[in-house]
Amino acid sequence: MAKSYFRPAIDRLAGYTPGEQPKMQDLIKLNTNENPYPPAPGVAQVLRELDIDKLRRYPDPCADGLRDMIAERFGFTRNNVIAVNGSDDLLTIVFRAFCDREHPLATLAPTYSLYEVLASMQEAPVQKIVLDAANDFAMPSAETVLAGAKGASLLIITRPNAPTGNSCELETLRKIAAGFEGILLVDEAYADFASDNAIPLVKEFDNCIVSRTFSKSYSLAAGRIGYAIASEEIIYGLMKLKDSYNVDMITQLVARAAFADTEYLAENVRKIIEGRERLYAALQELGCRVIKSNANFLFASPPDGNGEKWFRELRDRAIIVRYFPGELTGAWCRITIGKNEEIDKVILASKEIFSNFT
Repeated sequence: MAKSYFRPAIDRLAGYTPGEQPKMQDLIKLNTNENPYPPAPGVAQVLRELDIDKLRRYPDPCADGLRDMIAERFGFTRNNVIAVNGSDDLLTIVFRAFCDREHPLATLAPTYSLYEVLASMQEAPVQKIVLDAANDFAMPSAETVLAGAKGASLLIITRPNAPTGNSCELETLRKIAAGFEGILLVDEAYADFASDNAIPLVKEFDNCIVSRTFSKSYSLAAGRIGYAIASEEIIYGLMKLKDSYNVDMITQLVARAAFADTEYLAENVRKIIEGRERLYAALQELGCRVIKSNANFLFASPPDGNGEKWFRELRDRAIIVRYFPGELTGAWCRITIGKNEEIDKVILASKEIFSNFT
């Protein structure tokens, strides 16, 4: 065997597997929770008017213009905000800041699988708080979470959770923040599709970080832009760990244009929520077990409980959803909410598939 130059932890690591980006013809792509609608019109205007000469200069290293906009909207100052290259960049920074062999991660299960990969990179133990699949993956009590997270340095609660789509109640989250001795990161990638959010907790608790992304509700997945809000002390520490120029100049400009257009955001969110509720009702009528979602996707199990078969049958019809093998998730598929015509095709295809189940 050839000599390895990597740390043993890296040799043992099974890297994160991103959602498939297939090249099929006439594809209905509903596997990576992308927004089916284009970014705000102001984004296109920014790109049309871009001064190419500015590309030879480094960007603002801290994205202060964007940070100021975010801070003003949520009632903070620039020093409470960090801009990042997608929320995954924020996660990498957070794990470098708070996790290692002596500083464990606590997280829900199932949840975003990147957390465990990043913990492995830091050689950090992982304390899993397992959701009850038999009870629609209901969120546990604050007492259960705090017991499962005891001794951890970092607790991540994804709200709404992925891949299940349900949420921890805000009052439960408040009790967790008050009782947890480490850092509580609330990953709110899908918060714009929910009825409330955790940002007010940052003003109550100095151990609370709330992260957001522009990938979902703002239709900027390709732009790789996100942010987090926390106390000034926490943001100061995270700033020390970010790359020098982690958000490029073009991305800063388009993010500001998208963030400014609140009416366009609200309209797209409304359409997606309407589509989500329509697909929810249709799948239930077809005999599926469906988790009530606060995100831009649904987590559903087919009538026979064979999630993998449903996934493959849909794929044969050029409809790509996300399947997560495993004891907790193997009976389920995650379906991104697309446009109305895409939702119609999922419903019709599923009806046909289920009629052939024995």
